[in-house]
Amino acid sequence: MSTRSPYRGSRRRLVLAFDIGTTYSGISYAVLDPGQVPEIKPVTRFPAHELISGASKIPTVIYYDRTGQARAVGAEASKEGIFEIAEDQGWAKAEWFKLHLRPKSQATQQITSEIPPLPIGKTVISVVADFLKYMLHCAESYVKDTHANGPEFWRSMEGEIDYVLSHPNGWEGAQQDQMRKAAIMAGLIPDNPAGHARISFVTEGEASLHFSIQNGLPTGAMTRGDGVVMVDAGGGTVDISAYGRTQAGSDRDTVFEEIAPPQCHFHGSIFVTIHAGVFLRSFLRESSFQEDIEHVLACFDKTTKPRFRSKDEPQYIKFGSTRDNDPACNIRFGQLKLDGSDVANFFEPSVRCIVNGVLEQRRQAHRPISHVVLVGGFAASDWLFTKVQEALRPYSLHVVRPENHVNKAVSDGAISFYLDHFVNTRVSKMTYGNFCHIPFVENDPEHRTRFQNAFLSFGGQRRIKDSFDIILAKNSQVSETKEFRRPYFRELERKSDFKKAMFEVWAYRGLIPQPRWRDLDTQNYTQICTIEIDLSKLALQQKKNGPKVFYRLDYEIVLLFGLTEFKAQIAYKDNGVEKRSEAKIIYDDS
Repeated sequence: MSTRSPYRGSRRRLVLAFDIGTTYSGISYAVLDPGQVPEIKPVTRFPAHELISGASKIPTVIYYDRTGQARAVGAEASKEGIFEIAEDQGWAKAEWFKLHLRPKSQATQQITSEIPPLPIGKTVISVVADFLKYMLHCAESYVKDTHANGPEFWRSMEGEIDYVLSHPNGWEGAQQDQMRKAAIMAGLIPDNPAGHARISFVTEGEASLHFSIQNGLPTGAMTRGDGVVMVDAGGGTVDISAYGRTQAGSDRDTVFEEIAPPQCHFHGSIFVTIHAGVFLRSFLRESSFQEDIEHVLACFDKTTKPRFRSKDEPQYIKFGSTRDNDPACNIRFGQLKLDGSDVANFFEPSVRCIVNGVLEQRRQAHRPISHVVLVGGFAASDWLFTKVQEALRPYSLHVVRPENHVNKAVSDGAISFYLDHFVNTRVSKMTYGNFCHIPFVENDPEHRTRFQNAFLSFGGQRRIKDSFDIILAKNSQVSETKEFRRPYFRELERKSDFKKAMFEVWAYRGLIPQPRWRDLDTQNYTQICTIEIDLSKLALQQKKNGPKVFYRLDYEIVLLFGLTEFKAQIAYKDNGVEKRSEAKIIYDDS
């Protein structure tokens, strides 16, 4: 365990971490008092929480009425009789809605048919906003009830609370932008720079590392700097990241670096249930219980799945009364009997995903890896843990689970990220760059084959377009303070055209080590964002090409990839002195 330093700020602060999971969500918080060591605490009481088992977690579910109003959220949505009320009054259920935020890439399209649609008239931003509003209400009630002078304390903090929002490793700037919009819609922060600064983002992998540092990371990872793979196995995603300690010495010098590109896979615990559903629909297709499959799956989800330990023993799903029987389908006295091997098959894709993901981290890592730490709600499955442990043992990988509640690792770890900030170097998970035009080289065969892309610039130079300029290569370790600069210029006929410029950042996700051209492996290029830059203050150079007058502007785009959130600036010279201005980053929500 690392020793936390006292808070050095001059006035009291409150920080809340909201972990919106696919199936369950949690809240952690810390009160920062000057000179005191902050303590991370979970919110453990929610409306109707007495009906929910498990520590500090509530279902990620919202029921909407016909007018689009949220009528039951979180634990309220699991109350006795709520299903009947929803049926009678035509309420729509929003669940697994977090997965609608996922990046729209080839890798994520395969799960589209598995995710329940959003209620009619709702966007993913509005649904996330409603859930954030509920979580804030729960946090407010808990803090007011459990702290001395709670109502007065909350009133003094309101409007200044800092928030940490966690998200899967695979979420990118566009998803963070949508989460920020949801936070604004929910009333967490105002839509201005000061409000935006009160939101921090952290990946679930990095939050899990912070949790494990405070709750028993393997000794070798803490003392010898062994590489460690964090596997956050949750309801929807399995997030896999690798880290290594960089500084020896006292606990207060604890610094880790990411040592391999982080991964995000859609193989969380809901997919075990999805596989079970495919099996049961076939198995019960001739049975009178065909119409009860959703209820049978719900019972499987709550009892059979988490308790499964042996493929050699029959497994039972208790879903009905003693009057429910169908011997042809192994149903007796309201219980459906399944072969243990069939249930093991439901888990197999998730087990295989984790094992392959860990081995891929090991292959790509910048230092040797010795340990694997499993956290997240799905990690509580003894079958999953045992099978991963068995599969990785031949590779001399030591697989462990923290003793404390692994299902609140992310929300607690998100607060630790805010307080302790143990990671200062991260690894790029794709190649970043920009399409630009470059001087045409007559004797370069790649240029000659693309002669149709050549053109004459205003300065009279033959150039060729659609060249990919790599700014940051995949699997590069990047410190938080490292800047990536690229010089660019604009040549235009009129001064008035220089008021604003748009600069696109692209990612290459394919297998070409040094991608150079847009027309090779085109489908693996995706636009990350557009950077809008104000050029009105920059000095222009007047140029001539024969009698033709044009204007040229030289500037540099400065990008910071090493933070948990992408940042961009523009650098330019004013009378020989470099100046900076913030650039506006625009994401496409579609």
